[in-house]
Amino acid sequence: MTEPIAASAVNKPDLPLPESWNYEATVNRVETIIQKIESGQLELAEVFDQFTAAVNYLQQCEAFLNQRQQQMDILIETLDTESDF
Repeated sequence: MTEPIAASAVNKPDLPLPESWNYEATVNRVETIIQKIESGQLELAEVFDQFTAAVNYLQQCEAFLNQRQQQMDILIETLDTESDF
């Protein structure tokens, strides 16, 4: 069974991630879920539960990437500002 994701995390990709969160581990969880679904061995209800978990994990990944993109944009802006002097 996958780890439960708080319902409040659904559709909120800009929520802060826990300190111990790891992008690669989360992507691996999604890949594992996809393999389970594609195997055809899950009951229909479990397919929906697994799919929901995968969507939540992907939203966490999106939040992580958005945060890192914002950090990169700030660094680039800082470099551009410093080079103008």
